[in-house]
Amino acid sequence: MLDLTIILFERSGLLLVFAFVLTRIPGFRSILYREYSGKMAIIHSCMFGLFGIASTIAGVIIDGNEVITHHFIWSVEDDQMVVSLSLVAIVIAGLLGGPVVGLGSGLIAGTHLFLLGGIGWFANMVVNPITGLLAGLTARFFSKERVISPIQALFIGVFPPILHMQMLLILYPHGNEAINVVNTIGLPLVLSNSIAIAIFTAMIGIVLKEQENEAALATKQALTIAEEALPFLKKQDHQRRAEGIANLLYERLKVAAVSVTNGERILAHRGLADDHHRPQGKIVTPLSIEALRTNEMKVAYTRSEIMCSHPNCPLEAVIIIPIIEANDTTGLIKFYFRKAQHIRPVEIELAEGLGKLISNQLNVISNENLKAHIRDAELRNLQAQINPHFLFNTLHLIATLFRIDPKRARHITIQLANYMRFNLGLVSDSLISLKKECNHLQAYIEIIQARFERRLQIHFKKENDLPEVFIPPSTIQPLVENSIQHGLENVTKGGKIEVIVQKKDRDIEVIVRDNGRGFPKEVLTRAGRVTLKERQDAGSGLYNVNQRLMSLLGEQSKINIKNSHPCGSEVYFIIPSNISVEGRNEL
Repeated sequence: MLDLTIILFERSGLLLVFAFVLTRIPGFRSILYREYSGKMAIIHSCMFGLFGIASTIAGVIIDGNEVITHHFIWSVEDDQMVVSLSLVAIVIAGLLGGPVVGLGSGLIAGTHLFLLGGIGWFANMVVNPITGLLAGLTARFFSKERVISPIQALFIGVFPPILHMQMLLILYPHGNEAINVVNTIGLPLVLSNSIAIAIFTAMIGIVLKEQENEAALATKQALTIAEEALPFLKKQDHQRRAEGIANLLYERLKVAAVSVTNGERILAHRGLADDHHRPQGKIVTPLSIEALRTNEMKVAYTRSEIMCSHPNCPLEAVIIIPIIEANDTTGLIKFYFRKAQHIRPVEIELAEGLGKLISNQLNVISNENLKAHIRDAELRNLQAQINPHFLFNTLHLIATLFRIDPKRARHITIQLANYMRFNLGLVSDSLISLKKECNHLQAYIEIIQARFERRLQIHFKKENDLPEVFIPPSTIQPLVENSIQHGLENVTKGGKIEVIVQKKDRDIEVIVRDNGRGFPKEVLTRAGRVTLKERQDAGSGLYNVNQRLMSLLGEQSKINIKNSHPCGSEVYFIIPSNISVEGRNEL
């Protein structure tokens, strides 16, 4: 009995090596993830059935009280009995594939035992499909678990050999001989089968954990790289963008080299072969051209597919990843390897995931830039619009002044020209100097003062020696206009508006206050945050000013509004002193 137990454990070791190889087959993984179908059920039934046949061939022969070991069992005499671990394969088939796979594999393994013959051939034949069916039904109790635990498998693995022994006692006609056979093979079969099944399930669990860990690491790496690549992707200069991406990918990934291209030429190359894989070189590889045309990832495993003209190029394999923007491939990222063997499935999955992430990020950035451009164009258009009533009234004022005060008329004409020139030039600048904004405001104030000199007074106070700061054009003037049109709308005399530009710590504070009616309580908290609809054209000027301030200078520059006591209102905001402006034009 001890000798038989040792031999069966030796045979189980060989089978477990075979099982380990089996777990590496890609088709085997589908059964681990419960991907069932009629076709896959047939394939897995055949696979585990062949596994059961292999277990039988690697078994031992009992001849009386003698245990006969062979390298392989191809035939059995009528007075001999086969003892194998075929039930291990059948139980695993049922636990993983369900009743259909368990029954199918059991029929295949049982048919082989029937053809071998020997003592107890009928019991050997019948017990395999029954065991597979029962194991499949048992697996339904563990349907929430991908693979049952080794302890559970150990417990389940005890019953198939016991069932086998019972069937031998029932179906074998020679009672005493049957009892002797059962006494000889019973305990070794129970121990070897249950332990082998437990080890096999543990092995599958390890394989699954390994695969999931690899996938998790690849996903984490892809997400990390995509996040780190974001600053480079936002660069408008394609050359600098490509260089940044190439350096990042080469430092983060275990590849021989990284190339980044646009649709025509290489923009950046980092790693091996940089002496001849030079930037600015044209794309000539048919595989790269195919990737650009089809928007699909390509993999080359030979030097001939890379088609490098350099005789001593160390690069043998490459993964070509298309970068897709707006459904068109705008460039490629290439991962080069020294050997084709270095390209594992995890590298391919990582490359595919990175390509999708970078493409998605570029599309998001493009959409954001487009929205920003549209929004900026809309704001600039609003800025540049000249109120026709303001223009007509000013022209009428100038015509009247030419009859009574020509000198003042010429002065107002010059101020109107300066005002219009400034407005027409707004479309070219996002930020201007505070000095130019104040000059624009001064021109507007002088025109308004000439029109409403009996109705209101506007006082403009600006501290001397203010630091050079920048502000969105036409920011202060709309605030003054809002005070005139809404705050002082019904004021016929005594109206006052103060505009104060002063230092506040290291920044600049701008205040526009009036002695008008103030803001109604129901709109005070919303003014500047939304476009007010309480009355036509009310609140849109404040909203547009606030949006431009926050988008160009930051959240700290948002406008603040409060009512003054006993009457009037005050609008104020901060101009940060640390705003830098690149490429600004002069108005």
